[in-house]
Amino acid sequence: MPAERIDGGKATLELLPNGILHLEWDRDSTITAEDAAFAMAAVDALVGAEGHPMLVDMETTRTVTRGARAVFAIPCSASRIALLGSSPVDRMLANFFLGVNSPPCPTKFFTSRHMAVAWLQSAAGEQEHPASA
Repeated sequence: MPAERIDGGKATLELLPNGILHLEWDRDSTITAEDAAFAMAAVDALVGAEGHPMLVDMETTRTVTRGARAVFAIPCSASRIALLGSSPVDRMLANFFLGVNSPPCPTKFFTSRHMAVAWLQSAAGEQEHPASA
């Protein structure tokens, strides 16, 4: 299934052949509570109540507002979430989110797409503490 634009226009979402949801935020996006709500609604609409692991590509995201972080702490159809970033700023944003908000499922930050996908596909990922980065 090809990537579809999410309402609000700041991200795309697709269900990959390996069963992983891929949420990719646009370059230099500031993610607001409304953007986060649109994204989580799109996830739920795409897979329903069936839980799927999700790769969130935030490599080029500018910032995530406090309201967006609160929305991301609400459970959705993601069974576990790998946050993919590439810079110290990305890591800081992820660590701040994981430290302040209680993620709704196991969530971990990665700088390697390969490692993120491997973790999402591993049964061991479900055993880890929900807020590890």
